[in-house]
Amino acid sequence: MRRGASWAGRGAGRRWGPGIAPRVVGETGDALPAVPLHAGGRGRAEEPVTAVIHALRAGDSPEVGPYRLVGRLGGGGMGEVFLGRSRGGLPVAVKVVRPDLAGDAEFRRRFAQEVEAARKVGGFYTAQVIDADTSAARPWLATAYIPGPSLEEAVSRHGPLPVASVAVLGAGLAEGLAAVHACGLVHRDLKPGNVILAEGGPRLIDFGIVRALDRVSQTHSRMVVGTPAFMSPEQARGHAVGPPSDVFALGSVLAYAATGRSPFGTGHGEALGFRIVHEQPDLSGIPDDLAGLITACLDKEPAGRPGVSAVIDRLAGPAADAPWWLPLDVTRMITERETAILTPPPATSRTPTEPRAPARRRRPPWQATGAALVTLSLLALAVGGLGDGFDSVLRAVDGTPFEEVFDESPGLRDEGVTVVVVLTVLTLLSCCCVLGALTAKVTGRAVAPVARVIGSTLRTTVVTAACLAGLAAPPFAWTGLTSLLGEWMSPMTALWVALAAVAVALVIALGWNAEASKAGEAETVEAGGARR
Repeated sequence: MRRGASWAGRGAGRRWGPGIAPRVVGETGDALPAVPLHAGGRGRAEEPVTAVIHALRAGDSPEVGPYRLVGRLGGGGMGEVFLGRSRGGLPVAVKVVRPDLAGDAEFRRRFAQEVEAARKVGGFYTAQVIDADTSAARPWLATAYIPGPSLEEAVSRHGPLPVASVAVLGAGLAEGLAAVHACGLVHRDLKPGNVILAEGGPRLIDFGIVRALDRVSQTHSRMVVGTPAFMSPEQARGHAVGPPSDVFALGSVLAYAATGRSPFGTGHGEALGFRIVHEQPDLSGIPDDLAGLITACLDKEPAGRPGVSAVIDRLAGPAADAPWWLPLDVTRMITERETAILTPPPATSRTPTEPRAPARRRRPPWQATGAALVTLSLLALAVGGLGDGFDSVLRAVDGTPFEEVFDESPGLRDEGVTVVVVLTVLTLLSCCCVLGALTAKVTGRAVAPVARVIGSTLRTTVVTAACLAGLAAPPFAWTGLTSLLGEWMSPMTALWVALAAVAVALVIALGWNAEASKAGEAETVEAGGARR
């Protein structure tokens, strides 16, 4: 057997042969070769529709038909999927068709036929179609909501399933396919994302509905609808498909469940299609108990594959002997989803019909105003200190004769560098750093409302200039305040009181600025939550 890793890039740019469709498309109708598929055939463009319940978005209708929508389940190629509730409170999955498909008359006609046929599908292992309106502006259908993760999600989070679980899975899916085939339908898109792991066993979803898109796509161009990693050879070639095509897909799904990867590797749609048509699957790692059946299901020729009844017969015994259906981790995922539909849905910022309330701009917190006033006051003092007061104090600190300042502290000038001088210098340097940071923050906060108007370059220039001014201002503010205080006290006392006042003011302003920043961050988080 070949390993999937060795397949990377093979088949790209090669012709598949006569009669083979040149393009492969998903439910979206978009050509898939440009979308890389990852392990297990999962693509970035497609997600399971059974994810955690999300809040409705602005623009979502609050109701579809008689069902009140309470949350989003996800989206597939044909449209969006919502969690709804009937008037009696029954949870349902409501699938609303994309607007572009809703405008296609041929799609509408086929969709109505397939929905009518799907209504007849019964069986325990399918999600029953319970309502639909194919004539609505955007056609929709409602199925029973099955709380549980998709097989894709469960394997992605917790790895491959045990052999016993794969046996139960295979038997249940085969029984579900038998119910679909009994109504003359073919699923056409059996894949891990369309298999729900529920408490009582697996459930098939989206059966038969893809056929409507398939018929429309074939009418307009040579496209193939489905998921490349789980297509049958005849489906990849663009030929007519029947129940054996679903059996092939079932074999691929069981291989994925047992190993965590597609048996035909990963890559672009064309490369995957080539391998499915021409190469043997990679079945390494599949338990011996399942290898024979999966190999038979993946036969290239439809006639060589077992029927769904034969698959049920092969797996019924192991499935009946299984002591449990799923591992504990996956069972917890089911419980989470069962609990989710019993709790209030996530709130939206506003209902779709409500007009958007104008955003109320909060006033800046008083701490921001206080920090700005302290910063501006110190800068004003610095302007005053640019005169003779600064020159006088510098001459005193430098030891040059200025007896008026040092009259009350004889000998201080003559002792050279002392502890007092070192502490003074360190205090001034700290004040420079703090005031520089404060002026940058205060200026940035002040220009924020006009930031878009003045542009990022001018805003950065203004903030940088303010920061430089703040770095240089403390010595001038100190001397300016010293000159003012010298009117009421001795020069030496004024010198130290001024320095202490500048330092204390900066400490207080720094604390206020921190509080203002916290308040701003809290407002941002609150606004973001409201938008979501």
